[in-house]
Amino acid sequence: MTPGVDTPDRRGRTGLDRHGRDLTGNPRVVIRDVEVLSCDWYVLRRTTFDYRHSDGHWSRQQRETYDRGDGATILLYDTDRETVLLTRQFRLPAYVNGHPDGMLVETAAGLLDGDTPEEAVRREAAEETGYAVGAAERVFAVYMSPGSVTERLHFFAASYQDAGPTTATGGIAAEGEDITVLELPFREALAMTHTGEIADAKTIMLLQWAALNGPFGHIRP
Repeated sequence: MTPGVDTPDRRGRTGLDRHGRDLTGNPRVVIRDVEVLSCDWYVLRRTTFDYRHSDGHWSRQQRETYDRGDGATILLYDTDRETVLLTRQFRLPAYVNGHPDGMLVETAAGLLDGDTPEEAVRREAAEETGYAVGAAERVFAVYMSPGSVTERLHFFAASYQDAGPTTATGGIAAEGEDITVLELPFREALAMTHTGEIADAKTIMLLQWAALNGPFGHIRP
């Protein structure tokens, strides 16, 4: 008996090996098998499939996919004062892969966890920065690491007012979060993407969007 397959895993899930077996959108891909390698919290699967190449021949391939659910992120900005609201927190994967201290500067973000993207991003902004978010502008939705991670990240932007946070900041202590809120001049934040002080992809994408097509398109770095 395998947890997550025919017996519940610690999140009560079964049938995790059935995900992706019924895909028919691409006639060049035939799914042959899906195995669950790990489901301690998120799900690591190995999928075996046949793939028809451009020259017509078929090959059998295997790929591992990491399924942590979809997420959402938001750039909070104040056009009057030309500032943005970012966070700094420790990221172990970055730390073990060469980041000097693992403390990344980022836009507020989190997993959907059953909410709509806009509901989730409003929740995460309040939890991580303490600022309530009103109407949020949808920017785009992209796959951040499509070679191995299934997550699609929904990007938003919204203004905030210089009235201080409405709730306690710092993230959720029970989840191990220890978050510092940073209010930065937009020009400074954008410059940090060039110096490497901001090395988080979603944050760089939103700051560049803000400079090219968003609320700070009139500002020269």
